[in-house]
Amino acid sequence: MTAAGEHAYAVHDRVERFAGPMFRVVTDRVAMPDGEIAERDYLRHVGAVAVVPYDEAADEVVLVRQYRHPVGGPLWELPAGLVDVAGETLAEVAARELAEETDLTCARLDLLLDLHPTPGCSDERIRIFLGRDLRPSAQPHPRRHEEATMVVARIPLARAVAMVFAGEVTNGAAVAGVLATVRARDAGWAPLRAAGPVPPAVE
Repeated sequence: MTAAGEHAYAVHDRVERFAGPMFRVVTDRVAMPDGEIAERDYLRHVGAVAVVPYDEAADEVVLVRQYRHPVGGPLWELPAGLVDVAGETLAEVAARELAEETDLTCARLDLLLDLHPTPGCSDERIRIFLGRDLRPSAQPHPRRHEEATMVVARIPLARAVAMVFAGEVTNGAAVAGVLATVRARDAGWAPLRAAGPVPPAVE
């Protein structure tokens, strides 16, 4: 949506450079405010969701530590995944990823925030949910590739915040999700938005 007085930045044409299951690389020729046409290369992403699993009684969050090849090492992250299954709502994707990566389900799922993690080079948008009333899944989920060595840890929320400021948590969705959870908790959960019906537990 363009606000009053903003330039429309119309796309004159688009060339696709690469197409994969997660993203495409394109070059757009875009009209600038001064009338010039400039080329902009970026990723067109399928989108993603993440969920902050929060244990209210223990004041703990559940984080995963997973190897990420582009950065050459493991990162502390939220359970998260791509929006790549036809017909799934974003809340359903979040519930599925929570179960698959942590062997947990949640009886309550709220919308915490939306995030554009890298708007300078990608249109990726991550919707971050807050999952509460956590319960173990009926059976563990098999994991492969990077997820085969993934660590799942319960971390006191205050410690997770300290990890953010110490540079130990650098994943954008995890940073935003942890800090937003503290803000929402301290505001009595008033900032939360409805996520829609709670999806059935993914077993």
